[in-house]
Amino acid sequence: MNFLLTSAGIKNPSIQGALVDLLGKPIAEASALCIPTAILPFPGGPTMAYRFLSGATANPLVELGWKSLGVLELTALPSIKKEYWIAAVEEADALLVYGGDVWYLCRWMRESGLADLLPSLREKVYVGVSAGSMVTAPVFGETYDDPEKPFVIDQGLGLVDFALLPHLDHKNHPESASAKVERMAAEVPVPTYGIDDQTAIKVQGGRVEVVSEGQWRLFTP
Repeated sequence: MNFLLTSAGIKNPSIQGALVDLLGKPIAEASALCIPTAILPFPGGPTMAYRFLSGATANPLVELGWKSLGVLELTALPSIKKEYWIAAVEEADALLVYGGDVWYLCRWMRESGLADLLPSLREKVYVGVSAGSMVTAPVFGETYDDPEKPFVIDQGLGLVDFALLPHLDHKNHPESASAKVERMAAEVPVPTYGIDDQTAIKVQGGRVEVVSEGQWRLFTP
């Protein structure tokens, strides 16, 4: 697959240009499937999922003028004929993977069977937001308010060979202040990008490129 891993969606022209480049055609000629799964375990999750699917969030994805859009809810896939949902994925040009709980998303990526399918989708574009981006790493780290486990590391999907920490220095994400991100990245055994909401990581043919109109840092283990 090709990847556009964002902190907060398609927030500026540079990131949108990277998306068009990965698609190989205008967005208006491309189809996409939306994956809201990661937001569901949060308080108000169903409402937030609807806001994502209706293009009413601060994370631009679905409102970009796609030719067609569909919903791929991972928790439903085990109860659906596999050939049906696989056909839908194979027909789409892009997967739009929303943020939320990265552990929950990682679990359902695996249990649904989508994680096994993704490496074979060589011409597709995976667009992640926050947790939707983090889950692609070999390992990911997440922050908590619990002083007993302020930073927890777990195994990701290994679709890319680096880790990502989103929302760098965002006022609403104090856990992502640069100093804290640097300390967290020191615990991750792969290169880690800290990116703000105006930055994305583009991966095409294995080549990694930072696309940014904001701030980002690369931490090496």
